[in-house]
Amino acid sequence: MRILVTGGAGFIGSNFIRYWLSNHQNDSIVNFDALTYAGNPENLRDIENHPGYKFVHGNICDSEALKKSMEDVDTVVHFAAESHVDRSIADSDVFIKTNVLGTHKLLEEIRCRGDQIKRFHHISTDEVFGALPLSTPDRFHENTLYKPRSPYSASKAASDHLCRAYFHTHDLPVTISNCSNNYGPYMFPEKFIPVVILNALEDKPIPIYGDGLYVRDWIHVMDHCRGIEAILERGRIGETYCLGGEYEPSNLEVVKTVLEILNKPLSLITHVQDRQGHDRRYSIDDSKARRELEWRPQISFRQGLIEMIDWYKDNESWWRPLMAKSKF
Repeated sequence: MRILVTGGAGFIGSNFIRYWLSNHQNDSIVNFDALTYAGNPENLRDIENHPGYKFVHGNICDSEALKKSMEDVDTVVHFAAESHVDRSIADSDVFIKTNVLGTHKLLEEIRCRGDQIKRFHHISTDEVFGALPLSTPDRFHENTLYKPRSPYSASKAASDHLCRAYFHTHDLPVTISNCSNNYGPYMFPEKFIPVVILNALEDKPIPIYGDGLYVRDWIHVMDHCRGIEAILERGRIGETYCLGGEYEPSNLEVVKTVLEILNKPLSLITHVQDRQGHDRRYSIDDSKARRELEWRPQISFRQGLIEMIDWYKDNESWWRPLMAKSKF
C-alpha cells in the first residue's frame, strides 16, 4: 500500500505510522499534518529517515496541498481532527473547520481522483453515540443512533455522516471505525491519563471532575492500530466497525490505579467543578469486529498503564516542553 495518513503527527496517528512501517516493510506512508498544538514532529523523530516515510506540512482544508500529497497514494487513513472536549466547549470554531470542512475537502479530492484511491478509512469516536447511564448493561454498537452531546462529538458525527454520504452517493471506498478512549505512549500531556500520571510523579494534586464516577472504555493505542490494520485488510467497503478495549473503569478507579502503581497517596485526589454536559458512561460492543475481522484487544489495561507510566518516566524530555502549550 501507498498510504496517506492525515494527522499522523498526533498521538494515535504517530503510533499507527510507526506500527504500520514496522509490520509492512514494503509499504510507504505520506504523513500530512498541520502541526497544530497536539501535532508534534518529535512523535516520529525515530523514523524520520525511514525510506518509506515522508512528512508533508499542510492543512486538510487546503485543497491544493491535499492534491499534491495525494498524487502517488492508493489508500487514505484519516486521523486529522481536533479532539479535546474541553477545548471544543471553550471555542468550537476550529472543530467545525477541521473535523467537518476538512473532512469534506478530503472526500472531494478523493472523489475527483476516480479509481485511484482504493480505500478511505475514517477514524471516529464512540462519543458520537452520546452517553449511557451507569444503571444499564447497554453498549454502543454500529447501529446505535447518533446523539452527540459536545461540540467535539457533534463535529465528529457530522464528518461520519459525510463519509457515509460520499459512499452512498459517489461510491467512494469508505470504511469507518468508532473507537473508545485510547491511551499509551505519546499521548498529549493535557489528556486525562497523562495528567494523572504526571501530577502523581510530581506529587501534585490530581484534578478529577465531579464525583469521579464517569465511566469510559479504554483501549491501548496499539490495539487500536491493530484494529485499523484489520479493517484495511479485511473490512468490507461501506461498513462501520466499533473498536473497544473491554475495560470500563470509572475515572476515580483509573486515578487510584495510577497512584497504587506509583505508591502515591490517595490524598493527591482533588475533586473539581464538573465539566459542562459531562457524559456519564461510554461502552463499546465490538463483537462485529471480532466476528468479521478476527480482531480483539490484546493488552490489558493494567499492563498498558504500567508500560505507559514507565514511558513517561523515561521521556521527560518529550513531555516537559509540551506542558507550556496546554491551556487545561
